[in-house]
Amino acid sequence: MRDVARLAGVSIKTVSNVVNGYRHVTAATRARVLTAIDELGYQVNVSARNLRTGRTGVIALAVPELSVPYFAELADAVIAAAAVHGLTVLIELHGADRAREIEAVGGARRRTTDGLIFSPVALGAGDEALVETELPMVLLGERVFHDGVDHVTMQNVEAARAATEHLLDRGRRRIAAIGVHPGEEVGSAGLRLVGYRQALAAAGIPTDDALLGVADPWHRAAGARAMAALLDAGALPDAVFGFNDALALGAMHELQVRGLRVPQDVAVIGFDDIDEGVYANPSLSTVDPGREQIARTAVQLLVDQLDGTRRAARRVFADYRVVARGSTAPSTT
Repeated sequence: MRDVARLAGVSIKTVSNVVNGYRHVTAATRARVLTAIDELGYQVNVSARNLRTGRTGVIALAVPELSVPYFAELADAVIAAAAVHGLTVLIELHGADRAREIEAVGGARRRTTDGLIFSPVALGAGDEALVETELPMVLLGERVFHDGVDHVTMQNVEAARAATEHLLDRGRRRIAAIGVHPGEEVGSAGLRLVGYRQALAAAGIPTDDALLGVADPWHRAAGARAMAALLDAGALPDAVFGFNDALALGAMHELQVRGLRVPQDVAVIGFDDIDEGVYANPSLSTVDPGREQIARTAVQLLVDQLDGTRRAARRVFADYRVVARGSTAPSTT
C-alpha cells in the first residue's frame, strides 16, 4: 500500500479509502490510485482488512428462488454492484417459507456476513418486529414496509397500469391478466392487478373476471396452464398481460400452439424485462421495473449502513419503463 501511495502521490490513507470504496475521494485521485494499483499489481490483503475492521467482506442476498428469471438476473446485478465496493455476495434461497425467512434475518449465518439484502414473501403485515435487528439490512419487494428499515421496491401499480395502457393504445379491449392470486393485496400479484384494473377503468372498460387467469407459481408452465384454462372456458382475449415475463412467455406459447397469431390475433406483454424475452419469437414486450437501479441502490444503502453514513431509513421506488417489442407490434393484417 505504501508503494501504491508513493507512485500515485497520495497518502496511505487515501489508498485505503479507494480500495474500500469510500465516496469522498475525488475522481481524479481515485483514477491515479487505481492506475498505480494496476501498474504494481497490488492486491488487498482481505484477511488483514477484515481483522482490522471486524468485517467479513461478505453480504447476503436472500430471495425466494432462482428458477424465476427475475431473481436470477437480480442476483447478477447485486453481485456486480457489490463488487464495486469490494464485497462478495452470498446467495440464500428461502423458498417463500416463513420459517426460512425468519432464519434468513436472525439465523446463525448472519454472524458470518456483514449485512443482508432481503426479499421476503411469507412475512408481511404484523411481522415488523422480526426485521427490527441491529444487522445492517435492506428490504426488497412489497412486504414488511417498515419506517425503520431501508426499503427498495418497484412501482408495481403504476408500471402494471402502464403495461395495460400500452395494450389499450394498440386498440386491444379484451385484455386477459395472467398471474392473479385471489385475495392477495400486498404482494406483486395484488398490486399489479390493481394497476390493470385502473387502466381498464380509465378507458371505460369494466373488468371481466372471465379474463383473469390464476397462476402460481409464476413460472412458464403456470402461464401456459392459465392461458389454456381461459381459452377452454371460452374466453376470447385480444391481448394478454402476464404479471411477469415467464408467465407471458408461457401464455404466448399456448396461444401459438392453438394456432393463434401473436400479435395479430392476441398481443402479449410481460413484466420484468428478462433477457429471455428479447430472443422469443416474437420478441416479448415488457416492463423494465428498474432492476439494475434496485440492485445498485440496495447495495449502496447497505454500504452506507456499514460505513456509518446512513442518517435515516429510506424508501426508494425504482423507475420503470414500457419496452415495446414484437409481441405488441401494431397489427397490419
